[in-house]
Amino acid sequence: MLNTLRKKYRLSGTCALPHPRLARLPAAVLLLGSTAFSLPAVAAISDTIAPFIATSYSYDDNLFRLPDNSPGFDGSRSDTSRQLQVGLLFNRPIGRQLLTGQVKWSRVSFDHFDQLNYSGKDYLADLEWHIANHLEGHVGVSYAQTLTPFNDLRTTDRNLRVVQREYANGAWRFHPSWRVRAGFTRERYSYDAVAQRYANRREDATELGVDYLAPSDSRIGLQLRHLKGSYPNRSDPIFSNIEHGYEQDEIKANIYWRFSGVTQIQLLGGWVKRKNEVFSGRDSSGANGRLIVYWAPLGKVRFTGSLWHEFAAVENSLISSSLNNGASLAAAWDVSAKVRVDAQVRREKRDFSAASGLTLPGDVSDTTRTASLGVTYSPKQNIQLGISAFRDARSGAPVINTGSYHAKGISFNASAQF
Repeated sequence: MLNTLRKKYRLSGTCALPHPRLARLPAAVLLLGSTAFSLPAVAAISDTIAPFIATSYSYDDNLFRLPDNSPGFDGSRSDTSRQLQVGLLFNRPIGRQLLTGQVKWSRVSFDHFDQLNYSGKDYLADLEWHIANHLEGHVGVSYAQTLTPFNDLRTTDRNLRVVQREYANGAWRFHPSWRVRAGFTRERYSYDAVAQRYANRREDATELGVDYLAPSDSRIGLQLRHLKGSYPNRSDPIFSNIEHGYEQDEIKANIYWRFSGVTQIQLLGGWVKRKNEVFSGRDSSGANGRLIVYWAPLGKVRFTGSLWHEFAAVENSLISSSLNNGASLAAAWDVSAKVRVDAQVRREKRDFSAASGLTLPGDVSDTTRTASLGVTYSPKQNIQLGISAFRDARSGAPVINTGSYHAKGISFNASAQF
């Protein structure tokens, strides 16, 4: 059962920020970690609860994602930080139902910009439910409090972002080869900094779908989705030029193709229409979709490739949404039973004019390129030690405050599960 927990909730010792930062841990934490590492892998409290501890040392050479020719805040562009995480995973069967989840507390401290120090809180719980032999689904909640990324906001003030999510869904397999499904999800985003509370928003999504289930475990289906977004803090006249809310209707094909034992393809794509609450001239419509390919040509090497063309929300005082075109490729290599190497490259272009309907001078888009490489060593089944490095670059659009920058960093982390 603990192996199931490890797969569903992978422990991470990296900083709860968009990119890692380097720092030192107190001696007491190191002592606690060394004590944990001396425990055998079977030393779990029970089959239901699995406590864990994780630490990280991280460095970022452009913490605030400043333009290359811009001086640093307070004379510095880089910073180092340390993080401590403690929490527990739980996995509890209740008859045919299964309750799983995680509770985690973290403390992140910066060496130079110590005004950013914060305590993070995360929890999630999911109930997998079954009724008779043909009805099943999930009900769950999650809460995450972390530092807001600096990519689109230029400030040295601490700005915590809270993301809350509640969801419920179900499926009825009325025939061995057919099922219908429905679901509802509510997500709320709120910001601690007064300067960014204009971005507080709520999104309610309702889905309805039907699927054909092939004997090969492949499936093909049709999905309808309605998304309604609202910004409760934009009634003030100073926000008269930005959108106050939106609705989005989607009709998409939902396909999972098990091409072979080493290749699987997933596609969710179709037509989307996005309507704005105030500025109807900024309404947009067109093809949207995401394609994911899983390929494991060798037992120890796995690749995941993704392509997407989707509308997305933007945390910006001038623009509320963008049309994003992107691609990513990730690889994982199990070098041995104890060593794994992970690598990823990603490129995304955000087109702000396509989603907003605005006429602005010049090229109103930005392109971000990221690359990362990491190595994880597991001396025991319940212990992980890792090192990772990243490089991040963006060519931006200064007219809407998404400037160009380069950044790189490195992180060392360790975690233990009891």
